[in-house]
Amino acid sequence: MATDGPLFDRKYYYEDATEISAREKAIDEWLPITASRTAKWWHSAFHNVTAVVGAGVLGLPYAMSELGWGPGLTILVISWIVTLYSLWQMVEMHEIVPGKRFDRYHELGQHAFGPKLGLWIVVPQQLIVEVGVDIVYMITGGQSLKKFHQSVCQDCSDIKLTYFIMIFASVHFLLSPLPSFNSMSVLSLVAATMSLSYSAIACYASISRGVQPDVEYDYRSNTAAGTTFNLFSGLGTVVFAYGGHNIVMEVQATMPSTDQKPSKKPMWKGVVAAYIIIALCYLPVAIIGYWIFGNDVKENILLTLQHPKWLIAMANMFVVFHLIGSYQIYAIPVFDMMESVLVKKMKLNPSWFLRMVTRNTYVAFTMFVAITFPFFDGLLSFFGGFGFAPTTYFRTLVSFALKGIKECYLLSNVNNTTHLQLPCILWLAICKPRRFSSSWFANWFCIIFGVTMMTLGPIGGLRQIITHAKNYKFYE
Repeated sequence: MATDGPLFDRKYYYEDATEISAREKAIDEWLPITASRTAKWWHSAFHNVTAVVGAGVLGLPYAMSELGWGPGLTILVISWIVTLYSLWQMVEMHEIVPGKRFDRYHELGQHAFGPKLGLWIVVPQQLIVEVGVDIVYMITGGQSLKKFHQSVCQDCSDIKLTYFIMIFASVHFLLSPLPSFNSMSVLSLVAATMSLSYSAIACYASISRGVQPDVEYDYRSNTAAGTTFNLFSGLGTVVFAYGGHNIVMEVQATMPSTDQKPSKKPMWKGVVAAYIIIALCYLPVAIIGYWIFGNDVKENILLTLQHPKWLIAMANMFVVFHLIGSYQIYAIPVFDMMESVLVKKMKLNPSWFLRMVTRNTYVAFTMFVAITFPFFDGLLSFFGGFGFAPTTYFRTLVSFALKGIKECYLLSNVNNTTHLQLPCILWLAICKPRRFSSSWFANWFCIIFGVTMMTLGPIGGLRQIITHAKNYKFYE
């Protein structure tokens, strides 16, 4: 019996371990990020277009009016290059450790900085961006619906923006139960197509108006302080326009990966295609919109355009369809975080009812905030600078850390699943890129550029929010 006891205990130990493993696998198959790994490179392309292009492109002519021709074009081009470079880093780091995939942004942070510190570094900033974007998209969707209504029914009585935001939100109460990224592939494809369509319409409608006779390209404000704050606000708007990196790890997680065909190859192919489309949307809209209207352009270029009315109405409806897809793309990682906490930490059973309650609560929250604070341009700048700069431009710091981690794995042959904390930081200090090399310059340029954006963008955005709020009455 003495020998039977340990064997008997070991038997139950293995049974318990099997049950735990089966439960964890079932949870992973239920959570939206890891539910399906069948995506192709074109899924990466239109997911990235849907995530990046959106409310941001509509505000670029206004940002140009705040920045001026020279600084505006320079910031647009530099941001395109820097964010594409940092996105390439993210794609490469998804499987930088052999045999392991970092399916979520915070998992990469945890691997670089440790389980606790990594969470505190990544998750708050990621939530600020993703929740902030969904709030801004609620506002933009409501504004576009209102503009559509005014275009097709000019004799109708005016309806408050609040009701249009509620109409836009009602769609998301229906779509939020979609289980994963792959389940919304068609929605994302439609949204990406809509972004190209309304960008083309904005350019065509602007050109058809011709350069306005009294167009001015001077800075909007007559005071040095006003000009400075407008510059800060314009920087934040540009940063917001080049967001989307916050969901790149999660999108790549939907792709199959083997040693022979790693996921980074189709993911990068899709990213390049997406960024070509982004350039074709951003530069023409920003340049043409500012060239035609100058300082008279509004914070949303479609709000500036009036004729032809049927075309502007169509463009606003295209914006609505695109923002529906964009909202869901940014909401999926938030849903994944919420549901992970509920089923892994709080041990609740994964079910459709839990998913319905959790996601509808989130939609209701973003709708409430959007109705309460509908300051479109200020929100673009504030969330752009405060949230997007750290998560989009600062990931070069993570790449430095993981560069050290990768070399540490190669040289010391550590187990693939080991989380390197202090050792990898020490290795980073030893195995950092050669000083004054091209890699050293490129990464430190991205860091400095991102710090500048993060510091200046929220200042201008907060000023605009305060300026708008002075005469604003809640829920009217």
